[in-house]
Amino acid sequence: MSNPVLKTFDYSFLSFFKHRVNGGMLLMIVAVLAMVIANSPWADAYHQFWSHPIALQIGSFNLFSHHGEPLTLMTFINDALMAVFFFSVGLEIKREILVGELSSFRQALLPIIAAVGGMIVPVLIYFLITQGTPSVDGLAIPMATDIAFSLGVLSLFGKRVPLSLKIFLTAFAVVDDIGGILIIAFGYTSHLAVSYLLAAFGVLLVLVIANKMGVMNKTFYGFLGLVVWYLFLQSGVHSTIAGVLVAFTIPSIPCLNVKKYIKRICDNVAEFPHFDKSSILLTPHQIDVLKSIESASDRVISPLQFMEDRMHGMVNYLIMPLFAFANAGITLSGGEGPIAGTVTYAIVFGLVLGKFIGIFSFTYLAVRSKLVTMPKGMNWKNVAGVSLLGGIGFTVSLFIANLSFGETDEILLNQAKLGVLIGTVLAGILGYVVLRMTLPKEEAEQTME
Repeated sequence: MSNPVLKTFDYSFLSFFKHRVNGGMLLMIVAVLAMVIANSPWADAYHQFWSHPIALQIGSFNLFSHHGEPLTLMTFINDALMAVFFFSVGLEIKREILVGELSSFRQALLPIIAAVGGMIVPVLIYFLITQGTPSVDGLAIPMATDIAFSLGVLSLFGKRVPLSLKIFLTAFAVVDDIGGILIIAFGYTSHLAVSYLLAAFGVLLVLVIANKMGVMNKTFYGFLGLVVWYLFLQSGVHSTIAGVLVAFTIPSIPCLNVKKYIKRICDNVAEFPHFDKSSILLTPHQIDVLKSIESASDRVISPLQFMEDRMHGMVNYLIMPLFAFANAGITLSGGEGPIAGTVTYAIVFGLVLGKFIGIFSFTYLAVRSKLVTMPKGMNWKNVAGVSLLGGIGFTVSLFIANLSFGETDEILLNQAKLGVLIGTVLAGILGYVVLRMTLPKEEAEQTME
């Protein structure tokens, strides 16, 4: 007998899966396009374009400025638009903690253990290769997993992939995101301006109080969120952290519960006046009834779910591709210094070998020690394939590479980006090959224990 709760969860997860997958495919295309242009006759124009200053001026105040200097287009993408990306990530993390795979200790334990292994081992491998060199500053680059790319590869197998395997990959990638956010917050803070930081936390406190008081106005949260972002930008703590913190203040409980919503809809439908087929216009009363239904529909969706749903298009089809187009343009010839270096090899080994060893071994030890049980539909062969897909770093890895070397060494930054792209491609190909050989030829049964 089918379980309606499982069906509902299955539908919502697969909807999320579909959105992420499409974004992942677009990222792949944009990254290739950026590399082609960066190694074409238009390379100089491509690089100069990103240094163009931008402003949103109100009198003498420029919102898009850092310590009085206007942001360039590149810094606007990396510091402002990526704050929106991390806001979206924060909403996903909050949802996962409230109702998803991280909502209970039993559900969350296996992906948490896998994610911890997938962060520790790549960092150790990177450190062993780069210790004693300037490249060691990029220690955190190979610890990230790109959900969009990894799910994009997994989507190529369609219904052959067990639902439990998709959820496992998504859950440990979300935990991975949390680790990356913490690294950005504590590892890339310099010249701390305490007054700005205190002001930012003051505004965050207002948002938390508003949430507790039942304020549901999304414009209110958006405007104060922008204020928090600006204060973080000036504080020395990376401004993308503002996006995550603001996301955690967004209300997750709707104004109207589902039972009241259904009753109101039924009452409205029952009193909806007879519609005259010969008329092309609604009566004023019919319009009022439809407005009541529309208002109730808006109030039954929490601000958190509303924002997450509305933002996925902008994040997946505008912000992330724009970030990839700006940051994946690596010059393979004609630049200063060698194309590849120690940092390149360290990142490749960290993403391909480190991620695989970390995720697979920590998962194996957790299951064999009976600390957790293996979900139905998963086995060691397909766990190996997904562990390889965990080495697809891309978005967050490129972002951390910029934080590590963007202001200190252009050559190391270029080499690090090359390592991220090579590591991502190798991990994706190897993961695809292993899963192609190990997944069942027929559709997998979409059930879980």
